[in-house]
Amino acid sequence: MARPRRKNFKQRIEKPRFRINQYIRIPEIRLVGDNFEEISNAAGRKLEPGVYRTRDAQDWAMAMDLDLVEISPKADPPVCRIIDYKKFLYQKKKKEKEIKAKAVKTVIKEIRFGPNTDDHDFDFKLRHAKKFLEEGSKVKAYVHFRGRTIVFKDRGQLLLLKFLKELEDYGAAEALPKMEGRRMIVVVAPHKTKKKPKKKEAVE
Repeated sequence: MARPRRKNFKQRIEKPRFRINQYIRIPEIRLVGDNFEEISNAAGRKLEPGVYRTRDAQDWAMAMDLDLVEISPKADPPVCRIIDYKKFLYQKKKKEKEIKAKAVKTVIKEIRFGPNTDDHDFDFKLRHAKKFLEEGSKVKAYVHFRGRTIVFKDRGQLLLLKFLKELEDYGAAEALPKMEGRRMIVVVAPHKTKKKPKKKEAVE
């Protein structure tokens, strides 16, 4: 009877994102932070942010039951803080999550025309485009040329230019209309600061 093969489990060792404590082997570091009163108590003397011997900073961290964490390894000398390493990682992850949440995701809405789009359909799609731009989305408008309608490129260009003119209070074209295959395309980006639509002057 064949012996069952033993599974070879390899322990995954996660590489730390930051060097801490005894893994910081350079002779000097720049110590920063907002807890220098506690660090001074551990050192037995008044301390302020500045350059210190790495060994001394490691001893102070140990006396405080905290960790010496290297936060800017490329600085000269590298910048460190005395803090609980798990708390440090938690705060950094929380901050990164907040930054990611605040990042604006660009949404692109598509609006399709034909070279023979009538005024009613044009106005209907124009209202949608204005709404999209007011919401902060980009609008990708294109004229699709089917079959022999490809000969009406000039008509498609005039339609898109009219479209851009109607939207000038809401957004601006990133570039002039251009052909991509059988489509003439233009992308409109919303104004960063919303412009007020021009009021029509009353004729007396």
